[in-house]
Amino acid sequence: MFTIYHNPKCAKSRAGLEFLKSNGVEYKVVEYLKEPLTRDHFKELLMKLGKSAKDIIRTQEDIFKENFRGKNFTEDEWITILLENPKLIQRPIVVRGYKAVIAQPADEIEKLIVK
Repeated sequence: MFTIYHNPKCAKSRAGLEFLKSNGVEYKVVEYLKEPLTRDHFKELLMKLGKSAKDIIRTQEDIFKENFRGKNFTEDEWITILLENPKLIQRPIVVRGYKAVIAQPADEIEKLIVK
């Protein structure tokens, strides 16, 4: 079972969802802007991605440019910032078991498909 952390307004996120559909795999959709992630869940996602919070920031967003660009924060502070501003999280994140990918492009999901 796959889980996709999805924003339906995002073209890249919709492409990831379409990739899952077209490959006929079972998946669950989590609209993380409507269903906020807990700190523990978010830390688990980072571990599965093998990335730090700073690695998955959407730096092109105005909120980042206006409030956070050029500033230094600890990992815990970045986690808080992302949880308080989930639009800043790269998307979609697709999880299967103990691994996850940021599906940009959508075919990154192939790394999670066992053939």
